[in-house]
Amino acid sequence: MTNTRIVIVGVGGQGVLFASKVLAQAALAEGKNAVMSEVHGMAQRGGVVVCNLCIGDINSSLVGLGEADIVFAFEPIEAYRALPKANKSTRFVTSTSPVVPVAVSIGKAKYPDVDDLFSQIREITSKLTALDADKIATDAGSYLTVNTVLLGALAGTDECPVSKEKLLEALKASVPQKMLEINMRAFQAGLEAAASE
Repeated sequence: MTNTRIVIVGVGGQGVLFASKVLAQAALAEGKNAVMSEVHGMAQRGGVVVCNLCIGDINSSLVGLGEADIVFAFEPIEAYRALPKANKSTRFVTSTSPVVPVAVSIGKAKYPDVDDLFSQIREITSKLTALDADKIATDAGSYLTVNTVLLGALAGTDECPVSKEKLLEALKASVPQKMLEINMRAFQAGLEAAASE
């Protein structure tokens, strides 16, 4: 069994924990071991959310420096902050849509150039899938499906540790019925966006 160490990052309200749980459920449905840990201190106020998910013959959810097989990021700065966990083989799947911190919105700080952040990621690994998840989710029918768009994008990479079918099954079991159709569209749109990268 192949072991996969995933670092999942974003900010509060983006659905990082939801996506992490869907991935873990898909892995379990395939008969794989899945170990997860999360840190979401100030997440309710738009703070950082970090989740480590290890799939395979692994007993710890800790992902050390340079050990991540996948960095799954919902926000560009958070993708960049996870860079110490990456190595030359790490697959990054990230949204290009910034979530502007309070310090930036009140003029006390400046949001970094997103292209510059991605250039620095590319200096470590060429495996970068970056898409405007906010726009894709909105076009699919709801901004709230950003996490589903990104799950679709991850499913479209060679590094995804679970099958697209099991990921879809876990997603269908996790979203409210009234949001199911929109989430299916969002997943497919993310899958197609990753394929065109």
